Amino acid sequence: MNSFNFKNLKGAAALLCLVTPFLASPSLADVKRTEKPNVLVLMFDDMRFDTFSYRGGPVNTPNIDQLAAESTRFDNAMSTTGLCSPSRAAFYTGRWGHKNGLDDNVELYHTRLMELDPREGTLIKRAKDAGYLVGHVGKWHLGATGTAMRGAEIDLAHGHEPRERFTRVYTPYSKVTQVEGYYAGKLDDGDEKHEYYRTLPGGYKDTEAYKKVVAGKQMLKQMASDERPFFGVISFNQPHPAYRVPEPYASMFDPKTVKLPSNHLAERVKKPLAQGGIWWPWHDVGHMTDMDWRKARAYYYGAIAMVDRIIGELLQAAKDEGIYDDLHIVLLGDQGSMLGEHTLYDKGPYAYDELMRMPLLIKNPNLQPRTVNRQVSLLDVTPTLAELMGLASDGDVDGHTLTPLMTEGDKAEAGQPDTALYAYEWYNGSWFGIRAVRTPEFKFVWNPGDNVDEFYDLSNDPGEVSNLIGNAKYKKQIAMMVELLKAELKRVDDPSLTKLEHHAKAYL
Repeated sequence: MNSFNFKNLKGAAALLCLVTPFLASPSLADVKRTEKPNVLVLMFDDMRFDTFSYRGGPVNTPNIDQLAAESTRFDNAMSTTGLCSPSRAAFYTGRWGHKNGLDDNVELYHTRLMELDPREGTLIKRAKDAGYLVGHVGKWHLGATGTAMRGAEIDLAHGHEPRERFTRVYTPYSKVTQVEGYYAGKLDDGDEKHEYYRTLPGGYKDTEAYKKVVAGKQMLKQMASDERPFFGVISFNQPHPAYRVPEPYASMFDPKTVKLPSNHLAERVKKPLAQGGIWWPWHDVGHMTDMDWRKARAYYYGAIAMVDRIIGELLQAAKDEGIYDDLHIVLLGDQGSMLGEHTLYDKGPYAYDELMRMPLLIKNPNLQPRTVNRQVSLLDVTPTLAELMGLASDGDVDGHTLTPLMTEGDKAEAGQPDTALYAYEWYNGSWFGIRAVRTPEFKFVWNPGDNVDEFYDLSNDPGEVSNLIGNAKYKKQIAMMVELLKAELKRVDDPSLTKLEHHAKAYL
């Protein structure tokens, strides 16, 4: 390791003063202008926005809360798609699936896709080309060897994806048999339903998640010893269903007393047929008892408590390596997850808030912490990081930088429409073509693969139970939302716009 660590800005300023005693001493601001920032992304899989204690949720999350207190909180952040691969492709490229070519999961039964097109360099290649040391730990889910192909020098602790390109897709035969067994009264070890909740043997340090923690610490140590600026991603499969945690997390929440939301097991009335489809074996929930649903929720909360421990360990590792104070940190989920709302589990072709919304914290050590209430998109994080890191353009930018909101708060976009766009094109080989637009007050969901669209009054029905699409009282509001959706699709050159214009005539 070199004697002087240029990642410490104050140390860099002191060194410049030492070697240029006869020149005017540079200010810390001058040093910061020439120093490329170090960036760490902490990504979690299917992590809801509403469970942390800093959001008033049921799980005590002191480490996440502390990071939130040092960050810009985006309390109304939206994913692009409630499905792992498309949302991650959107994050890394900054473009919608109709542009980056990835609009479905990869490598899973019975998808048509195996990887994100290698010509899509993503933030990884752009950072590498800009002189960054790039590292990736954990889940990628955009194709085998994708991070290494794009220039990641540190490539550790992989997720579930294969390590060779174009292998045969994973097909869940055993899960089908397992769920069929639940209908016959057969339970897994511990009298549990392991496709929904499971007490893992051993403890925290025996989990797959902890292996990624160890690898993450290893990556941070290597980055701290390198003179180059770094861009690192540590990505976890947790808390993705099934909700599987060891003790003490499995018993941390009493399923008998967990509070259930108003839309828990709500009957789906006048909803698209696909919402009840079995797109993955565990979507077949007819066998679930009231206690099963409560246990699944309790184990999810336990998983969030374990996530908080994970984050605490990684942040402490950054502090121990002396890189935390000047470190830019992004904490996000790729999308949310359903815990029984609308009698749904996991994710699927719909646009409910529990799936559409995601947590987003961005720590910029040079900015004062604040809370932003305007809606922002996962796509907005990409140009924000590109601007911060000085990355060269690699094509269309479908989002916009969040820097003004981080600097000035909500007033930075006063007078502009407060909208969020969402899409659900495919799910593992099945097409839906869903597009949704959300404002703080309303949501319109266009379902071109069905003859039922959706309109929700979020102010009076935040649980999105009542579909008001045919309610004459809301004719003007529906027309307004349709026009907003058309404008958004036009802005991002979405080829589905032409079809929407024909379908939307009934609402205008």
